Parts: sequence; structure tokens; C-alpha cells
Amino acid sequence: MRFSLRPFFVRCALAVALPFAALAALTFTTTATSSIAQAQQMPPGARQPGEFPRVKLTAGMFVIDAAVAANDADREQGLMYRSQLGPNEGMLFVFGENAVHCFWMKNTLIPLSIAFMRADGTITDIDEMQAETTNNHCPRNNGVFALEMPKGWFSAKGIKPGMKIQGLPPLQ
Repeated sequence: MRFSLRPFFVRCALAVALPFAALAALTFTTTATSSIAQAQQMPPGARQPGEFPRVKLTAGMFVIDAAVAANDADREQGLMYRSQLGPNEGMLFVFGENAVHCFWMKNTLIPLSIAFMRADGTITDIDEMQAETTNNHCPRNNGVFALEMPKGWFSAKGIKPGMKIQGLPPLQ
């Protein structure tokens, strides 16, 4: 009677290797989940999403529920640390001076589209922004407002430069 030890060694090797592979996968998943949870954790002093003042804007027939960032601290935080936005939810940035105001996406977990506007609500520029990047997004024209929405929102609604956003708050 002849038999091979090869299948026996293969089974033994699998019996030893599989638990280690499972443990390694579990450790990786736990570490990745922990990193994501840490990235979404808001720093002390940051405003919670519901703490921003809100305004209803219109773009054509679309109603926008926008949080308002009208001071330096709120503009600096913007939509950082948010993990989601509603379908017609965004953030309106209000600036005290008519200038070129640039944006970046550091600590911003969701991709966004941004429309830059003059004081009368006319959109001058629209840009698409990837999550968690530090690329500058600057308009070609001066303005006093910027509106961030979920990525692709403006193009999906047919909203283009030259169109107006209505319902903007008065400038201080």
C-alpha cells in the first residue's frame, strides 16, 4: 500500500495559514475603519452641521437648503468632516469683499461642486472638487458668494455660468 504525504502536508499548512490570514484581514479592516472614524471626527470647537444658520435659495426651479458660512471660522470649517449631504443641500459662503476667493478640500470627505457668484447672484464660474485634496479652486472672476453642492449637482440640473441664484442674504 502506497500513499503520499503531500495532501497531508497541504492540509496542515492550510490549517495553520488560514487562521493567520483571517486574523490579518480582521486587523486590517479594524485599522481602516478606525482611520475612517478618526478622519470624520470633528475637532473641538467645530460647529455641528445643524448649528449653522440656514437659507432657502433657488436656482431656476430647484430649491436649495443651504447652511450659511458668513464669518472666518465658519468659512474655514465649511463642509469639512461631513460624510453626506442631502440631494439639494449645500453650503453658501458669504464674503465681505468682492474678490477672488479660493477653496480647497482638506478634511472634506465628500466630493463637491462649487459655483462662484457676484453680489447679484449671477454665477461666474463652476468647478468640480475631489474629496480630501489640497488643490486650489479659484474663480476667474471676483465675487462675494460661493455655493458648494454635492459633486455634479449643477451640471445635473442644467445650471451654468450666467444663470442667477435667488434668495441670497443681504451683504453686511
